[in-house]
Amino acid sequence: MKKCNLKYILVEKQQINKFKSSYETSLNYDTFTVEHNDLVLFRLHWKNVEVSLMLNNSIRRETYEKEKMTKSVNSENSSKEKSEEHMDVRLKHCLAYVLHTSGTTGIPKIVRVPHACIVPNIQHFRVLFEITQEDVLFLASPLTFDPSVVEIFVALSSGASLLIVPTSVKVLPSKLAAVLFTHHRVTILQATPTLLRRFGSQLIKSTVLSTNTSLRVLALGGEAFPSLTVLKSWRGIGNKTQIFNVYGITEVSSWATFYRIPEKILNSTLKCDLPVQLGFPLLGTVVEVKDTNGFTVQEGNGQVFLGGRNRVCFLDDEMTVPLGTMRATGDFVTIKDGEIFFLGRKDSQIKRHGKRLNIELVQQVAEGLQQVESCAVTWYNQEKLILFMVSKNDLVKDYIFKELQKHLPSHAIPDELVLIDSLPFTSHGKIDVSELNKIYLNSINLKSECKLNGKEELWEKLHHLWKSVLSLSEDPLKVPDESLFLNSGGDSLKSVRLLNEIENLVGTSVPGLLEIILSSSILEIYNHILQTVFPDEDLTFSKNYATKRKSSDVNQEETSGKSLHQESVMPLNCDNEINAFIALSRGSQILSLHTTRFLTKLEHCPSAYSSDLISQTNIQNMKSLNPPALIGKSKDMSCVAKVSEEETSVMGAEKMEFHVRWRSDTGKCVDASPLLVIPAVDKSSATVYIGSHSHRMIAVDLYSGKVKWEQILGDRIESSACVSKCGNFIVVGCYNGLVYILKSNSGEKYWMFTTNDAVKSSATVDPTTGLFYIGSHDQHAYALDIYKKKCVWKLKCGGTVFSSPCLSLIPYHLYFATLGGLLLAINPATGRRVWKHSCGKPLFSSPRCCLQYICIGCVDGNFLCFTHFGEQIWQFSTNEPIFSSPCTSASEQEIFFGSHDCFIYCCSVKGHLQWKFETTSRVYSTPFAFHNHNRGNEVLLAAASTDGKLWILESKSGELQSVYQLPGEVFSSPVVWESMLIIGCRNNYVYCLDLLGGNQR
Repeated sequence: MKKCNLKYILVEKQQINKFKSSYETSLNYDTFTVEHNDLVLFRLHWKNVEVSLMLNNSIRRETYEKEKMTKSVNSENSSKEKSEEHMDVRLKHCLAYVLHTSGTTGIPKIVRVPHACIVPNIQHFRVLFEITQEDVLFLASPLTFDPSVVEIFVALSSGASLLIVPTSVKVLPSKLAAVLFTHHRVTILQATPTLLRRFGSQLIKSTVLSTNTSLRVLALGGEAFPSLTVLKSWRGIGNKTQIFNVYGITEVSSWATFYRIPEKILNSTLKCDLPVQLGFPLLGTVVEVKDTNGFTVQEGNGQVFLGGRNRVCFLDDEMTVPLGTMRATGDFVTIKDGEIFFLGRKDSQIKRHGKRLNIELVQQVAEGLQQVESCAVTWYNQEKLILFMVSKNDLVKDYIFKELQKHLPSHAIPDELVLIDSLPFTSHGKIDVSELNKIYLNSINLKSECKLNGKEELWEKLHHLWKSVLSLSEDPLKVPDESLFLNSGGDSLKSVRLLNEIENLVGTSVPGLLEIILSSSILEIYNHILQTVFPDEDLTFSKNYATKRKSSDVNQEETSGKSLHQESVMPLNCDNEINAFIALSRGSQILSLHTTRFLTKLEHCPSAYSSDLISQTNIQNMKSLNPPALIGKSKDMSCVAKVSEEETSVMGAEKMEFHVRWRSDTGKCVDASPLLVIPAVDKSSATVYIGSHSHRMIAVDLYSGKVKWEQILGDRIESSACVSKCGNFIVVGCYNGLVYILKSNSGEKYWMFTTNDAVKSSATVDPTTGLFYIGSHDQHAYALDIYKKKCVWKLKCGGTVFSSPCLSLIPYHLYFATLGGLLLAINPATGRRVWKHSCGKPLFSSPRCCLQYICIGCVDGNFLCFTHFGEQIWQFSTNEPIFSSPCTSASEQEIFFGSHDCFIYCCSVKGHLQWKFETTSRVYSTPFAFHNHNRGNEVLLAAASTDGKLWILESKSGELQSVYQLPGEVFSSPVVWESMLIIGCRNNYVYCLDLLGGNQR
C-alpha cells in the first residue's frame, strides 16, 4: 500500500477494529463515514517509520507483499533489495546469536539467527505492549530459549527494567509470585502456559491476575494456549491485564503471530469452549497454511509455514538461505472464516482404538474440570494414554473418569490417571514428558508393592471398581453375584480399563482375566483373581485355565463361521519332508537349513543364534547361491550358517531410490515384522509371512505380491513368525494367549498351544533339536516340541516376557528378557536358569548374542553388553528409552540399534560409538544390515522411524543413501533380500519396495 502511495481505503464496519490494530504502527488516518453498505472511508497518512505489511484477516492465505524496513525507502534501495536473493551467514555482522533447539517439539537443531530476523520481533513488541521506562519485565526464559532475547532487548531498548531471578526461586511458585508481583511489581510477563500453571489456580487468581495486580501484559506462548474457560477461571474480578496468545518457532526466531484476547470475551460469564485463534502476523512475518500436497489452504485443515523476506534463520549447516524462505512448523491448524486455530503438533496426533486422536484435546478437556488444578497427558510407550493431574482438593479418580466420559469420545478416555503434586517442566518452561514417564513407572512399581489385607477387601474393592468403570451410582446395595459385565453397560474399552484397575489393585498381572471379564459373572471374576492373588498350595490353576481357553477358542471360531482344519492325529514325519531353505527376519537374522551345497562359500557354523533366526549380514549378495545346483532333497543336516564377507565401505557411492513393487492390505495395522523364506530349489517361490491387528496371518509371494493363503487367528497378531527346522511349519504368537503352529504351504492349523496371557514375543527355533522357544505375558518362557505337540518345559521368568528369546549354541544358552528388568540365561535342554541380571528398568528390546557377548537395550536409555556368563562388560547411554533390538554386522565387530531419541547408533563390539544418524522420529524397529545388490562389497543398513520414514545408510560411516516416506506410522522392522525391502505399516499394508541404483531407475 505504501509503495503505491495509497491515499484512501474503504473498510467494512465489522472489520474496523482489525484494520486499526493491524496498521496503527504504520500510518495515521482520518475517518469519513459513508452511508453505503456499512462501509467506512479512511484517508491515509503514512508515518515516516519502519513499515512492514501485516496480515489483514480479510486477506486470506494469499502471497503477501514484503519489503525491507528502512527509514527512507527509495527506488535505488528497492532495486538493490531485489538483487539480494540470498542471506549469507558469512557476511560480517550477519548473525545476532546461535542456539540449539531443545527438541521438545521436533528434532533438535542448531539455529543461527540474523539480526534482520529477530529485530522486527523486538520492535513490534515494544509498540504492541506499549513499553515505557516505568515497566518491569521478568526474564522468564533461560538464555538457551530464544524468547529470552525478546525479553532482554524489549526491556533494554525501551529503558525499562529487566528482572532476573535465581533458578532456586523460580522453582518455588509461592516465593516466585511474591518476588514478581509484591516486591518488584512486574508489569510484563512472557511465559509458557506450563510456567503459569505452576503457580496454581488459586495463586494465579489471587496474585498474578488479581484485581490489583501490577501485571499489565501477559503473553503466553511456546505451547498450546489454555482454553478460554480455564483462562477466565484464573482471572480475579476486575482484573485488567491484557492477555495475548503468541505463537512461533525457533527456526524463524522467535515469535510469528499475536492475538489479544478481547476484554468482552474475558469478562463474559458465558461458558466459552471456542479455541483461541493464532491471530495476526508480527512485523515482517508471512504465515501460510498448506495441505499435504503443498497447496495453500483457504478453509479447512493444514500445516503452518512461517517466513518472510528477512525472517530467515540458518539451520544446522546452511550457509546461504533464499530470502523469503518458508519453514514447515509441524503444527496443524484449521482455518474458519479467515481465522487460524491451533489443532496440535504432528507428534501429538496418535492413532488409538483405530481412530485419530489429538492428545492436547484430552488435556484441555481435563483442565476444564472444576477439581483440576493443572494436568498433562502422555502417550506412554505409544500404547497407554496417561493423564497426570494436580488436583485442587482430595478427589476420587472415579469422579474424574465420569466427567471425562461426558465430554470425550470413548477412544479419548485415558487408560490411567496419576495424581501428582506439581507438573515437572524443562528449563524452557515446557512440560517435561520424560520426567512424567519416570513418575508413571515409579507409580507402577509402588502399586506392585502394595498388598491387599485379605479376600474380603478384594471383594469390596472389586465392587467399587465395577461401579466406577460402568458409571453406576454409588448405591450402597451390592452388585448381584451373577451380574455380567457386558449386560451391565460394559464394552471392550471399559473391560480393558477394568482389567488395568484390577491389576493395579492387586499389584500383578492376572492371566486370562480379560476373557473372564467379557464372559463371566462378577463372582467368577472374583474367584479367578483369587487364584492369582491368594493361591492355594496345591492349586492346579494353569491346567484348568488352559482347558477352558481351548474350548473357548474353538467355540469362537465355530460361531464366526470359520472352519477349523482337522488336526492330525499323528505328528508329521519330518524326515520324509525336509526342505532346504534360507529364512530371513528382522535384525539381519538369517537361518540356513539343509543348504550345504546351496551356500557354496560357507566356511563355518557360528555359535550365535538370535531371536527368530541367525545373526548374519550377508548371503554373498546371492551370487554365491546357485539354485540350479540343488538337485532333489538334501541330507538331514542343520547348520547355522555364517557366510564370510569383505566389508569394504564405498564412500561417495551412488545414491539409491525406492520403488513400490507391491503392497498387500491386511485390514488393520501391521506391527509385526516379516519372515521371508526362500526355498533352495526354486527361489522364485520365496514367501513373506506376516500377521496383523486384523487377526490375519498371510503368506505373500515375494516377487508378485500375490496372497498365497490367509488364516484368521483368535486375536491381534504382533508376534513375528518363525519357521520350523523342517520348513513345513511357521509358528506365531497371538494376543489371545495362544501359540499357533500353521502349515507353511497352506496356513492350515496344525497345533495350538495355550499360555495364560497375550503372546507378543516372537518364537525362535533351535536348529539342533527343532524345539521352539517363546515367551508370554503370563511371565513364563516355554519350550515346545511341535512334532510331539507338547510343552517340554516352562519357566517362570519373574516378569512379563514381551521381547523375543535369543539362542547361543556355544555356550548352549537361551536368553530371555522381561518387563521386570531381568535378563535371564537358561539351559535350553532343561529349562533351568543359569544366571540372571537385573537391569533395573523394563526390557522391551530383544537380546542379541554373538560369539563373545550378549547385548540388549533398556528403557532407561542404556545399551548393555554382557559376557555369556553374566558379567556386564560395558554400557552405552542414549538420551531416551531403547525399544529397538540390536543388529550385528557379519563380522560381529559392529552393533546397530535405534533409540527413542530419534538416532540410529553404530557401536563397536567394545562399546565405542562409531557413528550416529539423526532421523525425524523415534526409532522403534530393529535395523537390518545387508549387501548392496549393485555393489557387492558395500554393506548398507536399513532402518525405520515411527513417522513412517525408511532410511538406507552406509553401514561404515552412517552416510545417508536414501530415504522414503510410507503413508503411516511404522513399528515393524525391515527385512531385505536381494534389492527388495519388506516391511509392515500402520496404514494396514505390507510393503515390498525395490531399492534401485542409478543405472536401474
